[in-house]
Amino acid sequence: MLASTALLAGCASNGGGSGSGESGGSEGAQITKAGVIGDQPEPGQPVSGGTLNFAGYSMPSSLDPTKTQPAGSTGGTEMANIYDLLVRYDAEKQQYVPQLAESLTESDDHLTWTIGLRDGVTFSDGTPLDAQAVVDSMNRFTKNRGANSQQFQAGVKSIEATDPQTVTVTLNAPWSEFPAILTFGYGMILAPAAYADPNNFKPIGAGPYTVADFAPASSLELAPREDYWDGKPYLDTLKFVNIAGGQPRIQAMDSGGVQMTFLRSPEWVKAAEAKYPGFYEPLNVADVLQINNREGYPGADPNIRKAIALALDPDVINQRAFSGDGHPTTKIFAEWSKWHNDVPAFTQDTAQATQLVDAAKANGFDGNLTYVSVNNPSSQAIATSTQAMLNAVGFNVDVQYTATITDMVKRLYVDHDFDLTYGSYSISDAVPFMRLDSALRSDSSNNILGYNNPEMDSLLDTAQHATTDDAEKAALQAIEQKIHDDVPFLSLGWGANFVAWKPNVYGAMPSNDGIMLLGNTWIQQ
Repeated sequence: MLASTALLAGCASNGGGSGSGESGGSEGAQITKAGVIGDQPEPGQPVSGGTLNFAGYSMPSSLDPTKTQPAGSTGGTEMANIYDLLVRYDAEKQQYVPQLAESLTESDDHLTWTIGLRDGVTFSDGTPLDAQAVVDSMNRFTKNRGANSQQFQAGVKSIEATDPQTVTVTLNAPWSEFPAILTFGYGMILAPAAYADPNNFKPIGAGPYTVADFAPASSLELAPREDYWDGKPYLDTLKFVNIAGGQPRIQAMDSGGVQMTFLRSPEWVKAAEAKYPGFYEPLNVADVLQINNREGYPGADPNIRKAIALALDPDVINQRAFSGDGHPTTKIFAEWSKWHNDVPAFTQDTAQATQLVDAAKANGFDGNLTYVSVNNPSSQAIATSTQAMLNAVGFNVDVQYTATITDMVKRLYVDHDFDLTYGSYSISDAVPFMRLDSALRSDSSNNILGYNNPEMDSLLDTAQHATTDDAEKAALQAIEQKIHDDVPFLSLGWGANFVAWKPNVYGAMPSNDGIMLLGNTWIQQ
């Protein structure tokens, strides 16, 4: 539930409007490839000193990776700079590269991954980072049900320390996205002392910084390690601060109060990228209308789900919630995506939607839908514009706002007390399978839809086990076709993570999901 709270906090006010088209959104050329963007003076030699203040999207309430969603928007950058990552995703090369590990090798039969560790690496308490420490940290992550642990348990047959510097992972079947696991929570290796006392977790890792001060959900101050494996960081202090809202974070950048910030809502991404360099990461299904498919709820009827999809013109949501700065599409994989396919998008057809609603009413449906939402301006605009379009075809939508994020999580993830809600799946081209699996697999703990379909489970298996891009693309197309046919949810648009920095900040190293490694970052004076 803690992880769900963090994830929901990270996406609750995410923007990205929607519509059946691919172009929509802001005027001018759209950036559709992950990478560093913006003009910046050529760097001089790295210099030591100074404090870098980073305004994240949502501050973590815990530094235990099993209790915090280890994504860029919800504590991933904070934790990665304490624990490091075994593997980093290089968006420019479009490949996984060793980070804390020295090598990562896949066997010819795609059933074994070998992680080679660097010699001489230590945790911040001085103990060695060896293969057994990696195995124990991963096993703890699984036992404590950290993010993606269900997929890990299903895909991994065994993890062994085959010698002091080698970890061998044996799979049950090929898994092309296995390296991605090592860029998130499973790749954040904890020292044995961190969890020796189950009642007193200590944030001890092998990353470039140690914790100097932590006020949960408020601020985090990190100090550089003299003995970091890649050299002592240049910064004197790395501080993460909590600033709520995109506009206040940009204002803090403008005033010099912070030097880096994480943005998601499209109007603020657009504003920041116009004047700051940074790392831009486009994401499929950044906005989604989630439908409760469970028995006893209206969404259990596939014709009602189809009526919902046909009733909406997601570009209206984009205009009302995001001033047209979003990127409308009902496609799962947008036009820029390497996984884009010819599965048709939904287009608004109010006449057909009305017919489907009338038919459902003739069979006993009372027409009522409950839309549950957090209470902020963009979420309100999404809710009310969705309500108006659904009411126009014969539904009667009651919008209910929760008092807190925790209340929202309880209604969605625990009580499943909703018909419709807004969210984000944030599917990057680098990791297309993982979040689709989390949202759609019948037994997934993150499947708040209640969607239970053996055919979809089989399609997800096929995508996971694909060993070539062509095979994976075919499998993902089949999944998108099944989503189009069944409408377990409706994609509303693609969006982006944007981590902006001041022009005098250099050396930030991005990975998956906007997680930033800052061990070699410096501020040019």
